[in-house]
Amino acid sequence: MELVSSIVEGINNCLWGIPMIGLLFGTHLFLTFRTGFIQRRTFTGIRLSVTRDPDSHGDISQFAALTTALASTIGTGNIIGVGTAIALGGPGAVLWCWLTGVFGIATKYGESLIAVKYRVRTKDGTMLGGAMYALERGLGMRWLGITFAVLGTLTSFGIGCGVQVNAISSIVNSNVAPVIMAGSEGLKSFLATYPWSISLAVGLVTGGITCLVIFGGVKSIARVCEKLVPFMAFFYVMGCLVILFINRAFLGQTLSVIFKSAFTEVRSIAGGLAGTGIMMSARYGIARGLFSNESGMGSAPIVAAAAQTRNPVRQALVSATGTFWDTVVVCLMTGLVLVSSIIGHDTINVTNLSGGELTNAAFSLIPYIGQPILIVGIITFAYSTILGWSYYGERCLEYLMGKRGVIPYRVAWIAVLVAAPVMQLELVWSIADTLNALMAIPNLIAVLLLSGVIAKETKYYLANLDERDNALIPLIGDQGVLPLLKK
Repeated sequence: MELVSSIVEGINNCLWGIPMIGLLFGTHLFLTFRTGFIQRRTFTGIRLSVTRDPDSHGDISQFAALTTALASTIGTGNIIGVGTAIALGGPGAVLWCWLTGVFGIATKYGESLIAVKYRVRTKDGTMLGGAMYALERGLGMRWLGITFAVLGTLTSFGIGCGVQVNAISSIVNSNVAPVIMAGSEGLKSFLATYPWSISLAVGLVTGGITCLVIFGGVKSIARVCEKLVPFMAFFYVMGCLVILFINRAFLGQTLSVIFKSAFTEVRSIAGGLAGTGIMMSARYGIARGLFSNESGMGSAPIVAAAAQTRNPVRQALVSATGTFWDTVVVCLMTGLVLVSSIIGHDTINVTNLSGGELTNAAFSLIPYIGQPILIVGIITFAYSTILGWSYYGERCLEYLMGKRGVIPYRVAWIAVLVAAPVMQLELVWSIADTLNALMAIPNLIAVLLLSGVIAKETKYYLANLDERDNALIPLIGDQGVLPLLKK
């Protein structure tokens, strides 16, 4: 097992090294210019996300599609991952993470556009789309679409299911078990005999709740995400704002340190915090941003294809705001909270704490309710990721097997949720990272080879923008969406 772990780790170091980071960030920059800086339309996308498109085809509203995508991208990485980036790459990693989000908006826009453009409709009226359909219908590369679907299915069970419920189990164990141990002797003895009991209970509860949601299909998942995602994001951001208010005297210094250490080595700041030079700062900041917003991974466009929209450009604008909320807002808030807390409080020392411990220490600055806010944040972020990725994996398997694979997939998903909390998932994490990187490659091929289509659709739509209703102009002629297929 140790040999397997070391082999997987070596593969990950290669896959997630400079070449992959360069490929992803390079695609972000290329599509930014190819789309004429589509980031300028971010606020248009935000407005469109809460505006219905009447008489349009699709399974769920555009807002529901956005929140379902955000459910999978706003995860524990936004809380713990940013702390890890700061610990390893210095405070400058915050700026590089933020820049990755800004430029990543263009890639999320492009991959969502082709997902909607090349989507298909099944006999029962369900919309299916994603990189696999874009590769098959747009480029005639079905074999590469199959590769993407296989990788997406396997990845979903790891990063989207097992490791997420394990994170929920860990936070419950670390906060519930001590309370029980301090309680009755009977419960204390029971836990000593069956130390896995709390983890199993977490798996059973999570599996039971998830079962009720995912067996209702995408509409059921979307209804839950529409309510859960705004709540959890607002809850977490409000906690961050309270901490920033507590640290308000250090915000000016915080911004200065982040900018300076992104390009130079700041040798001594506070709490063991120091710059690491531009290469380390950029490496960890960019990598964290890429992991966080999933721009270029090809996951979020799968649900974008289910949205009720008249043309692909409209939904692409909406989907692109997911990267804005995830990285440009949530990750930035976390970064400012951590760096200002390290600078302003001697008790928080980056040299002695991991990424998760840094975040925990920062939220402890809020009297009484700081840690509960963080606990609720981690649990809801992890659970929302479970819901989002369950849909991604299901659609990938449906591409491979058709409808007959849906029910077995859902049963297997629940089984993994129940079993994962009592398992050691370090190797699963590593394998999931490998599959995630491999999953990005065929998606990036689709985005880059179809960049001309993306640019053409974008130019047509934006040229016909109407100030009174900039959402309802359909694409016509040879610019139009391809006829939906029966499959």
